[in-house]
Amino acid sequence: MYATYVIWTRHMRKFVQQTEELVGLALQSVLWVVLFGVGMRGMISDVGGSDYMSFILPGIIALSALGGAVGGGMVLLDERLRGIVKEYLAAPIPRLSILLGSAASTATKALFQATLMLIIGLLMGARLAINPVGWLGALVLLAIFAIGFSGLALGVAAISRSIAGYHGMIFLFNLPLLFASNALYPLSVLPGWMQVIVLINPATYLIDAVRALAFGVEATLPLWASGLVLAVFAAASMAFALSLFQRSLRA
Repeated sequence: MYATYVIWTRHMRKFVQQTEELVGLALQSVLWVVLFGVGMRGMISDVGGSDYMSFILPGIIALSALGGAVGGGMVLLDERLRGIVKEYLAAPIPRLSILLGSAASTATKALFQATLMLIIGLLMGARLAINPVGWLGALVLLAIFAIGFSGLALGVAAISRSIAGYHGMIFLFNLPLLFASNALYPLSVLPGWMQVIVLINPATYLIDAVRALAFGVEATLPLWASGLVLAVFAAASMAFALSLFQRSLRA
C-alpha cells in the first residue's frame, strides 16, 4: 500500500505543478455545465418534476470521470514509453501497486473536477438535496466508478504501442458510453431493446445513484444494486488491467 501512496503522490504533485492540466480540467467543467447543461435546459424544463439541470448534472459528472480515466491511462502509457515503468519494476513492490497508484490519482482528479462541476451547476440553478450522508455516498460511488474505468484505460495503455493506437482503442470509453446511458434522458422513456443496452453500462448505475443521493431525484434502480454493480465493475476492471499489464511485461 505504501508503494501505491508514493505513486499517487508523484502523480498528484505533477498534476498540481502542471498548470495546463489544472486549468484545462476547470475550463472543461465550466464548458460542459454552462454550454451543454444550460442549453439542454432551454429545451427541457424538467424531468419527472425535477429541474433538468439537477437531472443532467450527474451525467455530466460521470462523463468527466470517463475523460479522467482516459487521462489516467495516458499517464501510464507515457511512463511506459519513457521507461519510467521500468524504474517502478526495479523496486521490490507488487505490480498491482503501480496500477492502483495510477487509478487512485485518476479518482482523485475526478473528485476534484466533480466538485467544480457541482459548484458551477448550483450557480446555474441545480438544486442539491439537504442530505450530507447522501453527498458522501455519491462521492464514494464516483470514486469507485472512476477506479473502474481507470482499470479499463490502464489495461488498454498496458498493451498499446503508441498514443494514437491508445486513443483509437479508448474511444469506446467516452461519448458512446454517455449516450448509451440514462445521462440525458430517463430510463423509462427508452425502448425495451435500448434499456437492455443502458442497463449493461456501469455509468447508468452511477448516474441514477448520484441523482437519488445528492439531488433527491427518485431512484429508478435500487441503490444497493447500483453500489454492488459499481464495486464488481471496479474489481473486475482492475483485474483486467493487472492481467494485461503482466502480459505486457512477459512480452
